Amino acid sequence: MPKGASDTDFGFRRVPLADKQALVDDVFHSVARRYDLMNDLMSGGLHRAWKDALVAAVNPPKSERAFAHLDIAGGTGDVAFRIADAGGPGTAVTVADINTEMLAVGRERAEKTGRDVTFIEGNAEALPFPDRSFDAATIAFGIRNVPRIEVALAEAHRVLRHGGRFLCLEFSSVDVPGLDRLYDLYSFNVIPAVGRAVTGDAEAYRYLVESIRKFPKPAAFADMMRTAGFRRVSFQPLTGGVVALHSGWRL
Repeated sequence: MPKGASDTDFGFRRVPLADKQALVDDVFHSVARRYDLMNDLMSGGLHRAWKDALVAAVNPPKSERAFAHLDIAGGTGDVAFRIADAGGPGTAVTVADINTEMLAVGRERAEKTGRDVTFIEGNAEALPFPDRSFDAATIAFGIRNVPRIEVALAEAHRVLRHGGRFLCLEFSSVDVPGLDRLYDLYSFNVIPAVGRAVTGDAEAYRYLVESIRKFPKPAAFADMMRTAGFRRVSFQPLTGGVVALHSGWRL
């Protein structure tokens, strides 16, 4: 298939842009019930520290002051629950995710743990919220799966109030000599094998590994955020560049 404006990356493959969302949906339908367990196994538990850094950057108020937070593509509730727990009585957390299976997992977890988090089915490229609805928005390990990243960034900007902050936690480019080769060896050999053993689906995790390699470098993604309207854009590499925490403000 020739490369063109109507094509996009799905891992290392080029696919029609119109087909990518369904392909991504199939991946997450397959792994939803074991998604958080796989995060622990794949990262050796490091994803918890990365998400703690994300929540610390959000810094929801501990008081009764109203604070509306949106977690995009966070269907299982892992990040949303952390933000709800960190905030005070005025913190209201909403999850928007396009995948029904992931949302079902999050709703079940919320009910079991008694957490008051709202779950809404919604596409990151067309968020079902009015302009300037939220004080902060996050997306953790989800934006690389969006067919049109630039559209999702513009939507995140649209739903933030003036002075609101957008934070994106995403896998990035390892910047420690030697670690990059070990990381590739681990990613392409161990992660799909673990995915097969735990979820029965090695191909889903092969795609997820490939999608990391196709994601823009941190500086390029920062430029995409600026184009979407964010200001005071910055990024912080974590764990030798395995992930990066990107930040931008709607001013």
